[in-house]
Amino acid sequence: MANYKPADSKREQFRRYLEKSGVMDSLTKVLVALYEEPEKPSCALDFMKHHLGATAPENPEVEALRLEVAEMKEKYEAMLEENKKLKAKLAQYEPPQEEKRGE
Repeated sequence: MANYKPADSKREQFRRYLEKSGVMDSLTKVLVALYEEPEKPSCALDFMKHHLGATAPENPEVEALRLEVAEMKEKYEAMLEENKKLKAKLAQYEPPQEEKRGE
């Protein structure tokens, strides 16, 4: 029986740590929300991830990356438009394909 004492002590310490850090409270709230859900979701794990993720603060690095992606998308669209205009302009100065073959 002496072997079980340290394990119980470690478990108790871990349980206190989870309670102190708010993990137990958050998990309990999500599980209660899932229990009270009238239409149970097909994937309970996704439900929990969604609800836990909604309460967690957004990582500033992730937000910075999202902004960078949005800027890059705008630049990409601008480049596509510029490319289209330049191709049209180039087409004005190039002889038609039929004339090229005849020469």
